Amino acid sequence: MKVLVVDDDPQIVRALRINLEARGHAVAVAETAVDALVAASAQAPDVVLLDLGLPDRDGIDVIHGIRGWSDVPILVLSGRSGGPDKVAALDAGADDYITKPFGIEELLARVRAVTRRAVAGEVPQSRVALGDVVVDLARRSVTREGAGGIREDIHLTPTEWHLLEVLARNPGRLLSQRYLLAQVWGEAYVDQPANLRLYMTQLRRKLEPVPTRPRYFLTEPGMGYRFAPPGG
Repeated sequence: MKVLVVDDDPQIVRALRINLEARGHAVAVAETAVDALVAASAQAPDVVLLDLGLPDRDGIDVIHGIRGWSDVPILVLSGRSGGPDKVAALDAGADDYITKPFGIEELLARVRAVTRRAVAGEVPQSRVALGDVVVDLARRSVTREGAGGIREDIHLTPTEWHLLEVLARNPGRLLSQRYLLAQVWGEAYVDQPANLRLYMTQLRRKLEPVPTRPRYFLTEPGMGYRFAPPGG
């Protein structure tokens, strides 16, 4: 796998290079936004690890630039811990966001997750089992295995289904509140997060084994939500 590291901190670059190359990955480095855009175009990396605090331009500009022509997974590694910065990166098209300092094992797990979804020809599973609940995107049905192996239909409203479908088609990906609101309710509702919180609560109540301790429909504070199916 080819990894493009975009960061001007030599210590972080060195640590990332050592750990990634030790696992057999090829690593390219860009220290500026301009170099990052050139490298992303010329080298066709499999994943981009991007710092937002670059010396010439903001990392958000790099995300916008890459997204103009490529769907390569972009994982932001940033010291900016504020909610607005995280949301701006996700809304610009980043696939995930990790705040510095971070553990290398967590980073590698996130890299595996974002690249797994981007493997050529790979599409989200049309049928996903969440414990005793089965979500079938092709048949647009949700069922639960009851006593004696009998499957019982779980009724979802059209809005609940639409929200579930958007989440299920982006397994493991961190989706911002604005993105989900725009996809499910439309652009006119992107500033009404109460709608999203309400329907996420309803999905958890219907689909999670323990709704108050969600396992599959996760909240990322200050950023958005992540659908985490088993094995995803």
